[in-house]
Amino acid sequence: MRTNAQNQQLKALIDAIKKRNGKPINSFVIIATIESFGIREMDLIDDYGFKTTDELAQFIFEKLDTPEFNQLKNENQLTAENNNYKRISINDYLSGRAGLFIKDYSIGMFHLLPVVIQIVAVILFGFSLWTFVGFNNLQSTAVVLGVILGLVATGGFVQATGKQVSFYWYNEDYQMTYRVIQKIHIIGLEMMAVGFAILAIINSFIRLFPFKFITITFIYAFLIGSLLLALAPLYTVKRRWMISVAVGISTLITLLLHWYTNLNTYLIHWIGILIGLCISILYLHYFFQNIIAKSKSYTDQIPRKALAVYRNVNYFIYGTLLYVFVFMDRIIAWSSHAGRELPYFIYYEPNYEIGMDLAILVFFLLAGVMEYSISSFSRFLEYHQRTERFHQFDNFNRKMMRHYKNHLALFLISGLLVFVALYLIVTQDWGYEAAFNGRLNDLSLWVCAVGSLGYFMLTLGMLNVLYLYTLNRHKTPVIFIICAILLNGIIGIAMSRWISYEYAAVGMLAGSILFAAWSTLVTFRFFKKLDYYYYAAY
Repeated sequence: MRTNAQNQQLKALIDAIKKRNGKPINSFVIIATIESFGIREMDLIDDYGFKTTDELAQFIFEKLDTPEFNQLKNENQLTAENNNYKRISINDYLSGRAGLFIKDYSIGMFHLLPVVIQIVAVILFGFSLWTFVGFNNLQSTAVVLGVILGLVATGGFVQATGKQVSFYWYNEDYQMTYRVIQKIHIIGLEMMAVGFAILAIINSFIRLFPFKFITITFIYAFLIGSLLLALAPLYTVKRRWMISVAVGISTLITLLLHWYTNLNTYLIHWIGILIGLCISILYLHYFFQNIIAKSKSYTDQIPRKALAVYRNVNYFIYGTLLYVFVFMDRIIAWSSHAGRELPYFIYYEPNYEIGMDLAILVFFLLAGVMEYSISSFSRFLEYHQRTERFHQFDNFNRKMMRHYKNHLALFLISGLLVFVALYLIVTQDWGYEAAFNGRLNDLSLWVCAVGSLGYFMLTLGMLNVLYLYTLNRHKTPVIFIICAILLNGIIGIAMSRWISYEYAAVGMLAGSILFAAWSTLVTFRFFKKLDYYYYAAY
């Protein structure tokens, strides 16, 4: 006969098991759950009135294995139902597809508003948060190398932030979300400081660049990297508008300092970046202080480092290597002696950079299509997994494959329109010539043509990776990008040394084609077994 205290503890245990598991399929699930709660078998007789865990689990299972608990659901299932999923029909969806495309495309383009702000500032005023058209080639080399180092050094941390922070954010553990953000910031800053110090020591021995040059480069790199680390969480926690606010205010202040003070250009840039950094950090602090105060959830559990590394290492590697790939052709071109003389190991080449800067517009203009494709994929995935019967998985896979093919067709059509727009920008009087008071030379046009095709293929590969990421297929993209980098380097170095430096762009194109083709092939296979990957992910 159990006491009242034992009955109360038993009721609390059953409630906890229902919350964790919903309706358990057998007693072994209950045994595992009891053990996960840290309940020791030696305490069972005193706390619950049972001699063994098996006996307790069997009692609970028999109690829950009754008709009244047939619809019992666990906490995650209840949360999903409470999220007010919209059960729309396919006809309703198709009739509103154009509206959804406009909405998602606009959201994707809005996310690029900080980049647009920089482009507009350069076109109108010749000055932005970290660029100045009045820089000579040596100054441009220092600044652009700083930007590249900052992006590469933090690219992995930004990608890992999206993965790790979103895990706690969507589980509404806001305190842990903020703690993880702070931890990633600290690790990122420490890694940058150590990495830049090592590079400075190496440079002191082999003298690739003057000390002043290295100092300027590393300050730009550290500040830009810090800014990216501070802005990245805003994207994850759905405060993306604040990124544009921080970048917009800091850009405006740099312009005012440029117009109305005699401060050094480097110093103006550094002040502007620091202002953007402070705005982002202060807003994050204010935002999380408020949301934590209103939230009832609380945890003091610190995630194990080994588990956190295991979860995020592939995202980190992919994020880092993606930036390495994007900037590799520039470094290869700037370090080539074929067709030019170099005062230093790496030296900025404006005509090549102009061509690549125009080419990357392809990626920016296709960002909205990527946003729509992934959002649409998630909507259809949710719809079909609710409407298709479990044994009709072939039908589920076939319908999702059709959606993927439709999205590929949309991507290709959008790409053609973007190429037409870019062609008009570089050839018409109202385009590049009107903005910068000069026509593009043949070398820049050639680099732009090759680079734009390369960025188109790279964007397709990135879209495929996003599909794979949706269902936690995060290992294969690392292989894609590593092989693309190797091909980029081999072809780019060979052609830029044997022919001329601008042929480094061919290496970038070759690597992008490999990335796009391989990832598309794997994604097709992914969709053929989507039912397996879906249930394996959840």
